[in-house]
Formats: sequence, structure tokens, C-alpha cells
Amino acid sequence: MSDTRSTVLRFRSETPAAEGPVTLGQDNVLRCLRNEQPSRERNEPSSLNKQATWTVPEHADTAGCLDALRTLAERHAALRTVFPGAGGDRLPETQHQLQEGEFAVTLIELDPDEDAAARAEAFCWDARCHPFDLTADFPLRLALLTRDGRPVLLGVVVSHAQLDGVATGLLFKEWTTLASGGELPPPAGPTPIEVAEQERSASGRRRGRAALRHWERILAEEPSAVFADDRVHSADNLLHTLAIRTPSGAAALERAVRRTNSSKSAVLTACYAALAAHRAARSTVVMAALSANRHRAVLAEHVGTLAQDALLVLDTDCPDLDTLIGRTQAQALSGYWHATFETEQLWKILDDSSLRRGARFVRDVVLNDVSGTVPEEIAALRPGPTTDPDLTWYPTEPLPTRLMINIWRTSGCLEISLHAHPDVLDREETEHFARALLRLIDLAGQRNVTLGPDGELAALSQLPVGRREKGRWQQVGSNWVDLDAVADRLRTVLAVKDVEVTWENDELTATVREGCTLTPTEAHTAVVDALSWRDTLMVPQRYVLPNGTGTGRD
Repeated sequence: MSDTRSTVLRFRSETPAAEGPVTLGQDNVLRCLRNEQPSRERNEPSSLNKQATWTVPEHADTAGCLDALRTLAERHAALRTVFPGAGGDRLPETQHQLQEGEFAVTLIELDPDEDAAARAEAFCWDARCHPFDLTADFPLRLALLTRDGRPVLLGVVVSHAQLDGVATGLLFKEWTTLASGGELPPPAGPTPIEVAEQERSASGRRRGRAALRHWERILAEEPSAVFADDRVHSADNLLHTLAIRTPSGAAALERAVRRTNSSKSAVLTACYAALAAHRAARSTVVMAALSANRHRAVLAEHVGTLAQDALLVLDTDCPDLDTLIGRTQAQALSGYWHATFETEQLWKILDDSSLRRGARFVRDVVLNDVSGTVPEEIAALRPGPTTDPDLTWYPTEPLPTRLMINIWRTSGCLEISLHAHPDVLDREETEHFARALLRLIDLAGQRNVTLGPDGELAALSQLPVGRREKGRWQQVGSNWVDLDAVADRLRTVLAVKDVEVTWENDELTATVREGCTLTPTEAHTAVVDALSWRDTLMVPQRYVLPNGTGTGRD
């Protein structure tokens, strides 16, 4: 049994205490955290607070590792930030930057044959099952694992209210330097309070308004859900997780970048979108790219949480992969530019769009590219995979999406992970998706790949294609809708027995002849309110009811 104890580190920064407004990214995460209920009893970790395992640099000792953590706390305001008033019904409007404080580090002496990575994973998983007290807690939960007195791994759990994935990578880089006995220049990025002040400037507000217009257009015109077919019906949010590590994949990606004269991110995103579109049996993929405002140079070194998505619309209806890669680069620039906004206003746009359109936006496809956060010399310290490609399964996790790719590393060894909902890809199909992605990248480094109905993806991927055969499927604008499923939902929400849902005169119409006392407006509001963020349904565009006929959108 591992010997475990705790040590407390005190810190004091040269920067005095300060108070200021929350940033847009902090506000976004604080809103999302209110809807989370992690539980140790149910063994359910937070899906927002993340975990990482940091490799201890060679020749570092325990004292040096702990001193490096203390220095990080003194360097970075985000690690000294708390939110007065968090945890209640009202959202915090201010952040408080402490000058001094303390935090604990769990010290775990491993047994001779104990797996360090598994022990760190167990610590982090358990720590994520317990919410942070945002009014007081240090935003990192830490466990330093030692063997024979020598540190080997640092398990890290991160409070997303203060830090995002890129910031965590920057901290890892700095901690490695400090634990190795090196020195650091002064922090280059702005503090969270400085970011908040910029966001509230005239230029920051203009950028925010442009971002909201970008989202509003997409929500009004593009598919509300990417995956809408006979298989997609579960409201469960548990996704299985597959990690892929492949040195040959990194070499293939380098060749694809040279041949197409594009970025690694564009190649990976285009290949991912092409396969997602193939599985969805549709050409347009609406994709959320996490922490997208990191692509602004002024925020690249910011240690904090930006945590705002870019919304990309990738049209895969093109003759070949090279064309799609070019489109992806252009769409990414537009999406990343429009990725800073007031979350409360965006949520209002989401609600208003749902009411007008009759469908909720489903965040079906997600991209999280953090490959630029850890220098290759540090990433290379991790032992290489024993097989190529190495595919490893991890426990299922609750995530608010149906398909997600994390890009962890692209040089030397391509390291990615896939999260997939069983309605979209079962475990075997997820492996097919992973291998197809690698094959597509490899081909992109050799030649162009034909897309379209007569293209190469079907034979290449061995993936299922979305089928719409079991219900009465109808394309309504850019959405695919099962009319039978709409009728079933109306019977439940309106508490009636007989509902007829038809597609007439380019309009989705619901007819209820008896038993409903609501007006069209009341009925429409009730049905939209009953839609969850995982629904692929679209509610009627016209209601024919005993108490009147109309769109319900008045």
C-alpha cells in the first residue's frame, strides 16, 4: 500500500492584492460549473475540471519540485485568484487576486512494483469528483509521486474557472524549467484582470458584438445537429475515450503539411471533419473549437481561462481533400476571430434562435487542439509507444458532445484522443475512425484524396453511414427531422393522444384536432422548452389546434 502524506506550501507574491471584474472566459466557465454535480459517491468526475500528469525532469528532487510549484503560485495571478460570492444563486461579478496564501501537495511514495501512471490517474480521477470551493481553494490539486524517495510524476487537477488547457500546458513548461534548476523571464502574458479590462474597452466590445453576429447567423442557417439518424436517440452523456499515439502518424502529418502548404491544424481538422461528415451522411459539419481565442497573439501566453469556443462551419461537399484543407484554413481564421463574447448574451441568442427556429443547437462535434502548449523537448521526455499506432482505451466520461478530438502533440509522435458517444460510434467503430484518420493523413502526404459520393472515404474508413430509414425523415432547411419522433414529443408535451405531423408546402405542420387547450404560441413555447441540448428534434413551424392556427412565434 502506498505511503501517503500531505505537505502545505506557503507563498507570497511581490504583486499586491487586487480586485477587478471577471473575464468573459471566467464568466463562461462559472456559468457552466453551476450545472455540474461531480460526486465521489457516484464516482462521477467533473467534465469541466481537467487532469494532467507531468513528468518529473531528470535529476529533479522533491524539494526542487515543491519549490517550483510555490514559484508558479507567486508568478501567476490566476493561481492566486478566487471568486467572492461563487457557489450561490448569483454569479460572481468580480475576481480577487490574493497576494499570499497556501496550498497542499499530496506526497505518495510508490510501492516497488506500483504503476506510477495508474496511481496518478486514480488520484486525479478522485480529485475531479470533488468540486473546488471557488471562494477559497487553490486552483490546482497536486500529488507528487516518488519511488525510493525520488520524484517520478506529478498528478495535477485543474480548476477550469481559473485555468484552461493551454494555460495548464504553459505551467507545465515553466514547472519543468524551474524543477530542473533553470530560471524564467518575467511572465509575458496579461493577468486575468488585465484581460477583463481589455475586453471592456471600446475595441473589445466591438469584437464581442461581431462575434455574436457570427454565432447568430450560424445558429439561424446551419444544421442544429450534425448527427441526426436512426441510431441517435440517447440522452445519456457518457462517451468512451480512445487515446492514439503514433510516431509514423507525425511523420505522415509533416509530409501532408509540406505537400498541401498548409498548417498541421488545418490538415487534422479537415480530415476529422471529412470523416465526421461521412458518418453523419451530410456535407456540412458545424464544429466547436475550444479555447479558440488563444489564436490571438496577445493572449497566447496568458495564464488563465479563456474558455470560449469558435464556431466553424465546414462544407465537405467538395471534390477533394486538398480543397477541404484550404476551406478549413479560411473558416478557422473567421471562427477564431469571432471567439470572444459575453456568454449571457450568447445564451440569449441561443434561446431566441431555438424559439424562432424550433430547434436547439447541439454541440455535436468538438475540436480541442492544445498541441502548441508543450515544447517538443519536454513532450519527447515521455517514453514512446511500444506499438505503432498504439491505441489505448480509457474510462467513459460525461461530456456535453457526441464526437470530440483532442490534439495533444503533433511533432515526433502524433498524440490524439477521441471521445465518441455510442449512438455515433461504438468502441469498434471508434477504432475504425481512429485508423481511418491516420490513413487519411498518410494519403494526404502522398497525393490528393477524392471526396464526394464516389470518393474514397467509404472504402478507406469502414465506418457506418447515418441511415434514415426507420422513421419519416424529412429535410427541413439544413436539418434532418424524423416526423414520427416530432409527433411522439408533441403527444408527451401537449398531453394529447392524436397528433398528425406533416410536411406540406415546405412547412412542418402539426395538427391536433382535440384535447389541447393551448394557443399556438403557448404550444410552441412549451415544446421548445421541453427540448434539451441533446435533442435532434425540430418542432413544428405551424400548429393547427382547436384554439387556433399559427406559427407560435408571434
